Amino acid sequence: MAILSEYEEDDHKKPSSSAASAKKPFNAAFDPSDPLGFLEKVFEFVAKESDLFKSDSLVADVNAVVRMVKDKVEAEEKKRKEGKVEGGKVEKKIKEVEAPLPPKKEAVKEVVMEENGSGSKAEEEKGARAPNKANGLDMDKYSWGQSLQEVNISVPVPPGTKSRFITCEIKKKHLKVGLKGQPPVIDGELYQPVKVDDCFWSLEDQKSISILLTKHNQMEWWKYLVKGEPEIDTQKVEPENSKLSDLDPENTTVEKNDGKTSFDQRQKQMGLPTSDEMQKQEILKKFMTEVDTER
Repeated sequence: MAILSEYEEDDHKKPSSSAASAKKPFNAAFDPSDPLGFLEKVFEFVAKESDLFKSDSLVADVNAVVRMVKDKVEAEEKKRKEGKVEGGKVEKKIKEVEAPLPPKKEAVKEVVMEENGSGSKAEEEKGARAPNKANGLDMDKYSWGQSLQEVNISVPVPPGTKSRFITCEIKKKHLKVGLKGQPPVIDGELYQPVKVDDCFWSLEDQKSISILLTKHNQMEWWKYLVKGEPEIDTQKVEPENSKLSDLDPENTTVEKNDGKTSFDQRQKQMGLPTSDEMQKQEILKKFMTEVDTER
């Protein structure tokens, strides 16, 4: 009542505390890392601009407000978990996290593969790989190469290995290679049958096993050594003496067609004319027939 009396007596000299507080805005930035500091500023502002802190029930009133806000937040959280709250910021973030990423990376990867000349999409799906310099493939624990007649395999072993510690079983359609007492390095079905009597193995410098397999079908390139390993693209195989510098002009064009190349190679091995030579012979034969007809 004393405050009200002073106000009534000096009504024209100074404005009331309520009128003054209405003109004083509350300026404070909320820092999520320091919520108690923000509340402290709020309470200081309220204490200066109102009579709230003169009340005997201040602590009880503040506790009631805090409890009410806490209950409200918990209720909204429960509704959000039950899926009843839609369009909220929290739910929106959850949807963004759970949403699958757009397949942009895959598209970029395909474009890069095509630009680098890594092969067509069909070759990638098929799993065909470019052959190594020996027309085979370099595996983690061994490597192999081939010609039309033979397959050569190299298996590294610890330096100083003796031949008696090596196990090498060569069968018509199966190969097993490794060290005794250890899991085999190669153990699987061969791509094509081999001539067992013409197959050999040797220990090179006590650090690698060299294996020679003689193909039964010497007119076909192997796509893999043993069943289960990656295949090679036989169209990219480079036969011996296939360099342009080693070929005459007639045979240079043959390299453009893999099937034609294999046919010409077989013809040369048997001493027979190549496809180009046969074509020339056919043209000459027709020419001679036409000449005889005119006569």
